[in-house]
Amino acid sequence: MYDPTRLAALVAVAEAGSITRAAERLGYTPPALSQQLAKLEREAGSALLIRHHRGARLTGAGELLVARARRVLDELELARHELARLAGLSGGLLRLGTFQTAGIHLLPPVLSAFRRAHPDVELSVADHEPPTGVTAVATGEIDLALTHTYEPADALPLPASVRMEPVLVEELVLVTAPGHALADGTSRLPLAELAGQPLISMAPEHPSRQGVEAALAGAGASPSVLVSTPGYALVCALVSAGLGVGVVPEMVARTSVTPVGVRPLGAGELRRTISVAYRGEEAAPAVEAFRALLRGAFGRARHTSETR
Repeated sequence: MYDPTRLAALVAVAEAGSITRAAERLGYTPPALSQQLAKLEREAGSALLIRHHRGARLTGAGELLVARARRVLDELELARHELARLAGLSGGLLRLGTFQTAGIHLLPPVLSAFRRAHPDVELSVADHEPPTGVTAVATGEIDLALTHTYEPADALPLPASVRMEPVLVEELVLVTAPGHALADGTSRLPLAELAGQPLISMAPEHPSRQGVEAALAGAGASPSVLVSTPGYALVCALVSAGLGVGVVPEMVARTSVTPVGVRPLGAGELRRTISVAYRGEEAAPAVEAFRALLRGAFGRARHTSETR
């Protein structure tokens, strides 16, 4: 059996007319390519090239082998494409849903890695603030969605056809205006210390936040400004302007474009879990490949958060 890599090397020399030019085309050094060709000649039991000062030309045996090699390499390339189509990773469309924070700070490198690995798969990304992404997955509008839940909170019912895979758990932290007295220190601030503090609130329009804000209200934090759109950037901007304090996911606090003070809260019982929602029936290979990339990328994000 001839090694396909060596056959490709011989074809490259035949087309380029020299070992040096063929080596440049293939990304080899000329000596390394010469070694591959020498091994192929031993496999063939015959000289395949005549080297001369202007380059190299094929012998009769070389011409015969190149003609056959081109057919073999064409068939192997066709098989590669057919296997990719069979796996669902050549062509087609992968439809993604995401909420704003993940879409800006976590999703782009995953999309880039997927595109490099599977350039023939078309990608679409739609804005789906939780819990609408889960519904869109259930109805088949999108293939998978990044979504989130909060603790403490009542669990929302999950459609029977949808599965959820947690990929990142992060604490909620206190954000204040720079220089605020509550931001002075790195130790965890007991929730009771929020008593009487004006709170920039995202409830009650967002069910996922209601449990958290009920806990804050129980600690005495009093709602000051209600942000009725799912925009943590606006919460941080209002906090930075001194209109109150906020409790936001750690990722939001780290990436705020307006200056804020940050402090961990309580015993870490206020959390947000980011999950990927997908249909539970046999998933398409593109969905499985993307979920694997998400696990790796979000695992690195978790490690970065834990080591801060």
